[in-house]
Amino acid sequence: MTDDQILLGLTLTVLLAVGSQILASRLRVPALIVLLPVGFAAGALTDVIHPERLMGANFSALVSLAVAVILYDAGLGLNVRNLTGRTRWIVGRLLLIGILLTFFVTAAVAPAMFGMPLRVASMLGTILVVSGPTVVGPLLEFVRPTDKVRRILIWEGTLTDPIGGILGALVFHAIATTHRVDIGRGYQLGQFGISMAVGLAGGAVGTALLWLTLRTLRLGGVLGTLAQLATVITVSAGCDIVRDDTGLIAAIVTGLAVTNIRGFDMPARRPFFETLIQLIIGLLFVSISSTVTPASLVPVLLPSLALIAILVLVVRPLVAFAATKGSGLTFGERAFTGWMAPRGIVAAATASAFAAGLVERGVAGAARILPVTFLVIVGTVLLYSLTAAPVARRLGVVKPTGTRLLLVGGEPWVVDMGRALRTAGLDVLMWAGLDEERRRIKDAGIDLAKGELLATATNPGARLEGVTAVLLATDDDDFNALASVVMESNVEEHVYRVGPPHGSHGVVAPYTGGDILFGTALVRHVLAQRYEEGARFVVRPASSPRPPASDTLFVIRADRRLEPVTEQQRVTPREGDCVVLLVPGPAAEPAGGAPPPPALP
Repeated sequence: MTDDQILLGLTLTVLLAVGSQILASRLRVPALIVLLPVGFAAGALTDVIHPERLMGANFSALVSLAVAVILYDAGLGLNVRNLTGRTRWIVGRLLLIGILLTFFVTAAVAPAMFGMPLRVASMLGTILVVSGPTVVGPLLEFVRPTDKVRRILIWEGTLTDPIGGILGALVFHAIATTHRVDIGRGYQLGQFGISMAVGLAGGAVGTALLWLTLRTLRLGGVLGTLAQLATVITVSAGCDIVRDDTGLIAAIVTGLAVTNIRGFDMPARRPFFETLIQLIIGLLFVSISSTVTPASLVPVLLPSLALIAILVLVVRPLVAFAATKGSGLTFGERAFTGWMAPRGIVAAATASAFAAGLVERGVAGAARILPVTFLVIVGTVLLYSLTAAPVARRLGVVKPTGTRLLLVGGEPWVVDMGRALRTAGLDVLMWAGLDEERRRIKDAGIDLAKGELLATATNPGARLEGVTAVLLATDDDDFNALASVVMESNVEEHVYRVGPPHGSHGVVAPYTGGDILFGTALVRHVLAQRYEEGARFVVRPASSPRPPASDTLFVIRADRRLEPVTEQQRVTPREGDCVVLLVPGPAAEPAGGAPPPPALP
């Protein structure tokens, strides 16, 4: 290829990868639904995007390094301290039963379906055990199942990536070195042991390098991201040089060590690294899918549809019901767990890497691994994307719509405001630090958050499950300002805070951004003063007339969504909404005096 063709191919690959993910986000669908057909169509319509022509024999090595970076990132999300109680038991059973049953069923049916030897079918079975949070996460965000089901499925999807990668590397070595899968022989056990030893040694070296760069040198932000990327590539490539495909094991081990060894304190949200991973995923999917030709799909199309039916209708329901037996989950929760097992990026990437290695070694039938995996990914993602939401509604596992609010503060006016919001139909949870304030919240009949909830909320590496919005209304303006910045990425919607006094000279409060509640006129001390003078929070239907001199603070939509009036936003009520007003003096009525909005169907 000429230089101009190479530049055109690389540019087109990047544009398709990024553009497909932007389009998928606007459509609120997993990026795979757009990336795979776009890459496949681009590969069928043009020659300039084919990775073999752009990079030649180097493509498989680049795929291996890219998969190592993805698996390292997956390992970073596996903090075992966050997997506790019954959830750990359920996820463990799902992994054990799911991996074993998926592997054995696929390995048993694939030889007859696709005309491949058992060892290649075993490789395919190992590849298809993975799911992955990059697919499950967007689906669950769209479906919005209950927190219990969401937590189980996210953990299962996250854990299957590194486990599947390790198993894939081991099965690959078994096939590549002895041309069969039989771990009962001492020779193969020795080969497995050598591979694991090399991978573990690489993981130890990677962990030491990251301790040096992230802890000793205290690199953060851009340099910390570069250090992680360089470390993962170095140990992965080094292990692959010593022994083929052990770099994946080293990358996973490094990620697991970094997130579980106390002292690293790796935040769960890493915007620079997340951006890099997102780009790698897009480039991989476009490149890999462009290598799948229509001619390679035709012979395996009908058998692949049959395999998808077996995996979706037989294997996954059996796994879910066996793993959740006696778990305390409802029938609907167990059934929805059995209807969520899409395949994702790790399946595609490992299929590309391992299939290429087996084809190079002349293993018969290995060329069919990638097209079969491609069809299984497309089929499962499309099926679950189209059916997950209606199935969840039918099973009754969809989380109720509306805002679940965490209101932080315990002064009398804050508690009365919480009572008004609860009267308006919101699910309100409050937190306060002083015993007197906490008693005041309990006396008002409002749910009191546990003490550790706020510590979780202000941890940059945490995400508040179930809480969709936060209102910060303590009497410490600096706390409100700092907490609003730290908590912004930990909730689904927004973090709001009451405004500091005009002309105040706090350390932080006047200088931070964020949504300031109620505008500049109703700052914190003004609200407290007006409440002491007799003003009260009143809930009214949006269609009813406003009391004189009242201020609109919140609009609660008919679907229980909270839209507060802020410094940047004025909210217009609509028919069916209700409003929370601050009404002065004798015109005020108790917050509980107004009827709540009608129940949603």
